[in-house]
Amino acid sequence: MNFVDEAVIHVQAGSGGNGCLAFRREKFVPRGGPAGGDGGHGGSLYLLGDAQLNTLQHQRFNPHYRAERGRHGEGSNRTGRSGKDLFVRVPLGTEVRDAGSGEQLGEILADAERLLMAKGGRGGRGNARFASATNQAPRRADPGEEGEERSLQLELKLLADVGVVGLPNAGKSTLISVVSAARPKIADYPFTTLVPQLGVVAPGPDSDPFVIADLPGLIAGASEGAGLGHRFLRHVERCRVLLHLVDAAAEQSAEAEVEAIERELRRFNPELLERPRLLVGTKLDALRPERRAELKRAAEQRHLEYYEISSVTREGVDRLVERIQRLLREESQ
Repeated sequence: MNFVDEAVIHVQAGSGGNGCLAFRREKFVPRGGPAGGDGGHGGSLYLLGDAQLNTLQHQRFNPHYRAERGRHGEGSNRTGRSGKDLFVRVPLGTEVRDAGSGEQLGEILADAERLLMAKGGRGGRGNARFASATNQAPRRADPGEEGEERSLQLELKLLADVGVVGLPNAGKSTLISVVSAARPKIADYPFTTLVPQLGVVAPGPDSDPFVIADLPGLIAGASEGAGLGHRFLRHVERCRVLLHLVDAAAEQSAEAEVEAIERELRRFNPELLERPRLLVGTKLDALRPERRAELKRAAEQRHLEYYEISSVTREGVDRLVERIQRLLREESQ
């Protein structure tokens, strides 16, 4: 299934049924009086959180949703049946805005959480409702109300405990594949990861598992639309801890690479740099000594903890996972 994290849908609640204009016509009941029943209420439309979904693909290709309308009232004071509510299932982390005004309408963060998007119309009153001592044969019945209708902008922001960021080829996908059961594409060229990848890290029976997200590589200008990273920066917003990976075997300036990622995070949302963050030098098996000194200096200047790992030999990986677990526990307190 393709990863789709944006969709625009049109939703319409059901209209209420019309009230009935009728009179009793029974053989031994002269002047029977009004007997028109009310119309049924229209069905409402809700967004429903579903933990089994991880993409908005269905909404992208099926953008129209309409709840059932109410049935009309009938004679003999019979009320029309109300329309059924319609539930549109969406993945957890879905943020909803009005497509016209941009107003934020809510977000779905929990399984089975419901969000009312369009309220069904009220059923019209039948003429029996208008009978009185001075109006014993009313000839009035109300029409049903129209259901609400609107267009919605859906935006998925992945729910992950840990977000892994870094330049292309920093070793993000390899780390995810080592610490979890996720199997992202790994190759020695940039942008092998085209969509975010989620993995569940479960170190041991006595440790709480956590979700880690491999986010496609950022490049300079990503926050303004360059490269692939700008499409996925939104997914970093919900991560509680950030892992900033830097290739420890590269030839370029480590300070410049660290600053490049920080600049894009800052431009997108300055609060991201206030999250707990670990600076991690990857590819320890091919580490350049001068590169290590640069990375340590960059970490000290930013008051960040610095770790070194080799996803190939697993050196330093267990220590890093243990530190992430402690940070997550501290954040939950």
